[in-house]
Amino acid sequence: MSSPLIIVDNEFITLRYLPDKKIIHHTIHKPIESKLFMEALDAGGEVMRANGACKWLSDDRKNGPLSPEMIAAPKDWAPGMISAGWKFWANIVPEETAAARTLVPVVDILFELGLHLMVSTKLEEGFQWLESIKE
Repeated sequence: MSSPLIIVDNEFITLRYLPDKKIIHHTIHKPIESKLFMEALDAGGEVMRANGACKWLSDDRKNGPLSPEMIAAPKDWAPGMISAGWKFWANIVPEETAAARTLVPVVDILFELGLHLMVSTKLEEGFQWLESIKE
């Protein structure tokens, strides 16, 4: 079993690549501002492209409500992520209802772009769903 590759690790977010599962996995530790989050997503996209990964697990349970910029951002960055190979997204939603609600437009945009996704409140369910997909 290969060790996870840590891509970004700071007080707001840890982003890792799990080579055995070909999953990019981020964990938000506390509400994160748009610029730091987008930088982490871009770094994950580069690793995804370089390693032929197509699955992303987002552990957003500790995040706060998304800013208007972050809600609109998928229109700009998602097509590039999808061309990098992104096909499957398991999103573990924030614990706070108001924060979770801000993800609805993001989920809608990504679904319309053709991404296969699942939303849960349990990290294990996200892992299980992604691992059940055979590429």
